[in-house]
Amino acid sequence: MRVLIVDDHALFRDGLRSLLEARGVTVVGEAGNGREAVELTRQLRPDIVLMDLTMPEVDGLSATRILTTELPEVKVVILTASDDEADLFEAIKSGAYGYLLKNLETEEFFRALEAVQSGQPVLTPHLARRVLQELSRGESRRREEFSLTERERDILELLVQGITSNRELADRLFISENTVKYHLRNIMAKLHLENRAQVIAYALRTGLVRARPNDDPPDERVNAAHF
Repeated sequence: MRVLIVDDHALFRDGLRSLLEARGVTVVGEAGNGREAVELTRQLRPDIVLMDLTMPEVDGLSATRILTTELPEVKVVILTASDDEADLFEAIKSGAYGYLLKNLETEEFFRALEAVQSGQPVLTPHLARRVLQELSRGESRRREEFSLTERERDILELLVQGITSNRELADRLFISENTVKYHLRNIMAKLHLENRAQVIAYALRTGLVRARPNDDPPDERVNAAHF
């Protein structure tokens, strides 16, 4: 097993190198940032890159995206102190082969490396549960999209166009403001969202409603007073 260590803390790299080499793992090199990681991976072609997230010049996620696109045979495993869900899901979307926390027990860490070497993506059980929960919520939300009524979809269209006040929505649809509020509550409940800014962003991100070419970004159009 040939490994490249990527972390901006030299002391951590030294300790990890010693740990890996004591178990017979070949450490082919070390990098202190994402730019160096990309350059060394191109040169050395390790089996596994152990990648930190927060680093100067080029961060770990950016480097991961480059490597998984350019060198898909190299397995990038995120090794970080961050258990933030946003980092976890972004790493997975970026093509990381695994996501491990630095507080792992030694034996668990080496079992994970062996699994990666044999072609198995790895997450700690705790992180795997969070991924499954998020996927479950996503499936639930997609099911709810299909239950939106025609009137609720009309309101979504207008929101994305920048018509965000209850009065304007009511005038456009020839309904009362109370009816607009009722439909908005239903939309947010069905999509599990908290305000109309999130509704607009979700509709655009998922393609539920398409932005028109001259539409402004939602966050510039939505007035918080109308939430």
